[in-house]
Amino acid sequence: MKLISWNVNGIRAVMNKGFLEWYSSELPEILCLQETKAQFDQFPKEILELTSTVEYSSAIKKGYSGVATFFSEKPLDTKKMGNEEFDSEGRVLIHELEHFFLVNCYFPNSSRDHKRLGYKIDFNKAILKKINELEKKKPVVITGDFNVAHREIDLANPKTNIKTAGFLPEEREWFSELLENGWVDIFRKRNPQLEGAYTWWSVMNPSVRERNIGWRIDYFVISPKLEAHVKRAEILHTIRGSDHCPILLELDF
Repeated sequence: MKLISWNVNGIRAVMNKGFLEWYSSELPEILCLQETKAQFDQFPKEILELTSTVEYSSAIKKGYSGVATFFSEKPLDTKKMGNEEFDSEGRVLIHELEHFFLVNCYFPNSSRDHKRLGYKIDFNKAILKKINELEKKKPVVITGDFNVAHREIDLANPKTNIKTAGFLPEEREWFSELLENGWVDIFRKRNPQLEGAYTWWSVMNPSVRERNIGWRIDYFVISPKLEAHVKRAEILHTIRGSDHCPILLELDF
């Protein structure tokens, strides 16, 4: 089972950047998208025709946030977070599959002036509580744009970004708490010393991607019980179309 997660920075925008051709060559069983920036009736019909089942959560505010999950086989069940404060921004989809729960998340950005840090910390706490509850029933895969680089190895310039949203102490401490609860950042677990492994590059300066001055803020985090089933955990850094690149998790049951 191949799972791919990608913050596409607009599902309509990525359509014009080779998305259909990429999907046809990759053919994941499950594709989790974040920052779709569209109501469901605005999704390009060519994308909806790619697979049999599409689940989505769009923000009330048009052109903002949003997540969608594409399945080759219909999941057993799909729910949103169940919290209007977060669901109104289209941030979470929870899918029950045969072997595990899959949580597709678009974590809030703390914003440049940190004004949304409190909101983000509340969201982080709610997500950790939710996946801990789900894990009592069956293992969990949580994926998406977490909007945080956990450790210095996870971004190119840690020293100059100490006060930058996405690398704030409060955000990083929560990710540490996540791991202390037993959850596994599977890419880093398998590549503990690998530098230069990033999933996002600023568009403010187009050359930073060529020079690989980036951040790793997109993750697959899994229950320890699933580790033995992981065949691959990779960053598809050569794929363009967004300011993020896709990440991949392949499981074998």
